[in-house]
Amino acid sequence: MDSRLIREKYFRFFERQGHKRIDPAPLVLENDPTTLFTSAGMQPLVPYLKGLRTHPGGGRLVNSQPSFRSQDIEEVGDNRHITFFEMLGNWSLGDYFKKEQLSWVWEFLTKELEIVPEKLYVSIYEGSDVVPGDTESLELWKSLGVEDSHIYKYPGKKNWWSLSGTPETMIPEDIGGPDSEVFYEFDSVTHNPKFGDQCHPNCDCGRFLEIGNSVFIQYQKQADGSLKELPNKNVDFGGGLERLVAATENQPDIFLTSTFKPIMDRMDEEIVGPIYQDPARLSEARIVVDHIRSAAFLIKDGVHPGNKMHAYIVRRLLRRAAVKTIQLGKGTSFHLDWVTEVGWSVAQQLIKQYDEIGYFTIADGALVESTIGEEMVKFKKAFDAGMKIIETEKNIGGKEAFDLYQTYGFPIEITAELIQKRGETINLEDFYMEFEKHKTLSRTASVGMFKGGLASTGQQETKYHTATHLLHRALRTILGDHVIQRGSNITAERMRFDFAHNEKLTAEQIKSVEDLVNQKIVKDLPVSFYETTPDQARTAGAIGAFGERYGDKVKVYSIGEFSKEICGGPHVEHTGILGHFKIEKQESASSGIRRIYASLS
Repeated sequence: MDSRLIREKYFRFFERQGHKRIDPAPLVLENDPTTLFTSAGMQPLVPYLKGLRTHPGGGRLVNSQPSFRSQDIEEVGDNRHITFFEMLGNWSLGDYFKKEQLSWVWEFLTKELEIVPEKLYVSIYEGSDVVPGDTESLELWKSLGVEDSHIYKYPGKKNWWSLSGTPETMIPEDIGGPDSEVFYEFDSVTHNPKFGDQCHPNCDCGRFLEIGNSVFIQYQKQADGSLKELPNKNVDFGGGLERLVAATENQPDIFLTSTFKPIMDRMDEEIVGPIYQDPARLSEARIVVDHIRSAAFLIKDGVHPGNKMHAYIVRRLLRRAAVKTIQLGKGTSFHLDWVTEVGWSVAQQLIKQYDEIGYFTIADGALVESTIGEEMVKFKKAFDAGMKIIETEKNIGGKEAFDLYQTYGFPIEITAELIQKRGETINLEDFYMEFEKHKTLSRTASVGMFKGGLASTGQQETKYHTATHLLHRALRTILGDHVIQRGSNITAERMRFDFAHNEKLTAEQIKSVEDLVNQKIVKDLPVSFYETTPDQARTAGAIGAFGERYGDKVKVYSIGEFSKEICGGPHVEHTGILGHFKIEKQESASSGIRRIYASLS
């Protein structure tokens, strides 16, 4: 079944269950400064799930939401990660709950899509001291015929949803609940022991693929830390359409399904030559196809290549696809026609898949082709000039990388990839320091900055330096492990913290971060350190500071069980003396880098 048939079957099935089909939100939400792109099917429905509004469509809704996740750009290249995807979703807003939802999901997968039940596995929330395990879902799955050996229990990090994390980290008044995921097993994939002795649905070896997730929003966090049952419970289901296609075709590589393979075949047969036999070439081809496909949808929604925010993401996608195409050509000459030909193939495939529902039309295809062509003409001039520098300069550091960015429009990610191809690396800290210098050339804000961003070693600065560790861990807990420190600057009055993240933090996320940091301060956690080698530190789970070069020995600072980081700066002995932590403001430091200013009082 191709994506068109699966989408239509999904709509019809849930409409038979009384659901109202609603229109998807645009990829770029109007008047919403909290996010660059719509990144999940439930994102536009959060106010209704929280009970803040009544949806005009009623209590049973269904749709298919185009979504884009810029944080997944670096993950593309394997057999399952894509940046643009379509999320099939159904919702109950205070209507039905677990019994109906799980039985409908099972019926849709096994009857409508005709997936063999023995190929499906499910996961449920195992429970904690804060909230018991989801025994109701466990019994429901068993009643539907799912065997015990196909049911797995996981902790909150895997099978719990809320805006502020697990049951333990949820902030007062936040809502959330357990979720139950469905996985498809690919018998053709052999488990790789490097991912663990035993394979299981959440294993990263590729044998299992998550194809659906039912979230049961049934609790609200209380001030005393307990969870109270909501009077009106909600259901939020999401199923990736591209992944469902992979399951129905029993194809573990999403890029070899009917959604992508026509484009991949044309690259293999007509454009860049053989890609399927060489794993490295196959990975690069996946990146090219994914990036051009995602850029096509963004262009279609009115986002054109440029140097700021949304536009920069499109430019980054297209230029990275161009560089990968060059690498597939086994040389450094710019194959302008290759990129535009892939763009044409992508546009034709999208017209075939989406024209009948009006989401990607012939006119959209023409716009995409012309836009890609124009961007490639611009990039060719920059690329030719920049490549001469990369080829002739023996040592490309952060300053040289910034010059390439400023003068020729080379995104830092592309420069780093090209340099890595010749066995070298770029100190990204130096690049961001050059970026900061450029922004503050007429000011003196960067004067006196040195390793670690600490301006002096006074008591207040020491407190702020310790607080950066709490902030770093809190951001990773709330936003995800993609968050990495990219710089800091500390004075006696405030701390500034830069980190990798592509979207503006919402008010809820800021409050969650503040609450989590203050929670660890109130607990008066001990701060300790030990010396070890960099490799042993990383093996122990310590976070390294934004691309520093380490010596033979490093200090690993731990704050209770909460934070563990490689660091050389001064720290307090326990968190209770830090005071109250407050995020004063946030801003964009550069593309993909957010900046937070915070204070202690």
